[in-house]
Amino acid sequence: KTKFPSGFYIVFVVKGDDWECSGNLNTVSPARNKSLTFSITQSISYHKYIISTIGALFVFALFYIFSFVVSVVYFIKQRASYEQIQTPSTSSEVTSPASVIARCNSDSSLDETDIDMMQDAYSDKDVFRTKTILTVMDLARKNHQILRKKSQLYLWNLLTVAVFYSLPVVQLVITYQYVLNQTGNQDLCYYNFLCAHPFGFLSDFNHVFSNSGYFLLGLLFILLTYRRDVMHCKADSRLDKSHGIPQHYGLFYAMGAALMMEGVLSGCYHVCPNHSNFQFDTSFMYVISMLCMLKIYQTRHPDINASAYATFGVLAIVILIGMIGVLAGTVYFWVGFTIVHLVTCLVLSVQIYYMGRWKLDFGVFKRVFVVIHNDLRANPWHCIKPLYPNRMVLLILGNACNWVLAILGLLYHLKDFATYLLAIFMANLLLYCLFYIFMKLLNGERILPQPFIYIMLSIASWGAALYFFFHKSISWALTPAQSKFYNQPCEILISMTNMTFGISSLQRACSFHSCFIVLLTLDDDLTFVHRSRIPVF
Repeated sequence: KTKFPSGFYIVFVVKGDDWECSGNLNTVSPARNKSLTFSITQSISYHKYIISTIGALFVFALFYIFSFVVSVVYFIKQRASYEQIQTPSTSSEVTSPASVIARCNSDSSLDETDIDMMQDAYSDKDVFRTKTILTVMDLARKNHQILRKKSQLYLWNLLTVAVFYSLPVVQLVITYQYVLNQTGNQDLCYYNFLCAHPFGFLSDFNHVFSNSGYFLLGLLFILLTYRRDVMHCKADSRLDKSHGIPQHYGLFYAMGAALMMEGVLSGCYHVCPNHSNFQFDTSFMYVISMLCMLKIYQTRHPDINASAYATFGVLAIVILIGMIGVLAGTVYFWVGFTIVHLVTCLVLSVQIYYMGRWKLDFGVFKRVFVVIHNDLRANPWHCIKPLYPNRMVLLILGNACNWVLAILGLLYHLKDFATYLLAIFMANLLLYCLFYIFMKLLNGERILPQPFIYIMLSIASWGAALYFFFHKSISWALTPAQSKFYNQPCEILISMTNMTFGISSLQRACSFHSCFIVLLTLDDDLTFVHRSRIPVF
């Protein structure tokens, strides 16, 4: 009544063919009749809008309260631990680089006398990074302040990308909404019409609001990271230089900001969900997945990590490929992408296996031939036995997973490239997380109660998120008329995330937040462990 105070007409138009309904151009028989039944029902009241909005915000307020309580408990325990810790003696805790090299190489085929024990050799990257047994101390030799500033570049690069990427997106979806309001063409956007509550300018306010969880939980993670950063700066500098995992919080800040931007762009997608706009919902998920994998790698390889410029350059190419796949996902494109995907996996595997000490240039084939030839002459077993077994296992599993994804992509996902590309990133992130936790336990390290609780929460929330994600109430792979058959009524009225895809957005926000906390706290058991005793894997 507010929008149409003088009343309104409902007009049914008969189409000349079935294109709008099924996507086929079959002509309609002139003798076919249609029987229509419709009803007009009142939308929810403003009182229910307010209750639902407050209910959703209350759910996220519980996360803030829980995090505050956990932070207070953690602060008390951590302060007590710092008060009890004694300065380690030089003979028992602190190990010189020379003795570490001698001890590590004593288990290898080389003898200490075969190595030039000159002091300047210890600073050579080839000496440290190609050792059979590596510790974090070997890969934490660069200036901490320089690495800290480089780590902060991830955040500033992300904010720059976010501004230039999001502004055109916001303008586009507002234009979509304006055209829909002016023309009344409900086929322009794929709404869940059985659970779409308009409010103000938006035709589907509850779906847009359901993405506020990304923003609020991303902000919460940034606050938690800042608290830990401040505590770390106040800690004993002697421990910071030689004990525990080297702390660089730039990637954590970037992860929190990326989660906030995912809320903004996912909300933009829900303003007018359709096939072309779906890339807005996934773009920053690529960013989040990439940043998480970089953070896991940086944990035990602080001196070896991709720069912020290279990282976002690669992500720009990924988003470009995603756009091409959505707009022109032909068979030829899929074949070309699969080749690029597998070749990229191979190149990254070589770089990771040799810790960046293997140069990929036009002379690589000659060097490979020389190495294989020399190994065969010395002992054929050298060509089969890996020099770094842990890294080899990880890379074999990772490449096998990507080969499986490549085959499945060619067979089953020819119409949904954005979801397939997201599956590649998420599958590799999941595999890397599982490998890291497994290797941590295999090396006798512990998982403290706080990260263990968040691991369980992450598993539960990801399971629920995947269930609701695959049980969608819309399908823009079909025509708008066919998509309406998937529409479902609201399931939870107390919250504005009261439909299947809205619940999926809430669950995904909780899942990412839980995963971030896991990465933030997973190695707290190593705070007082000397870096010469922390293995690299």
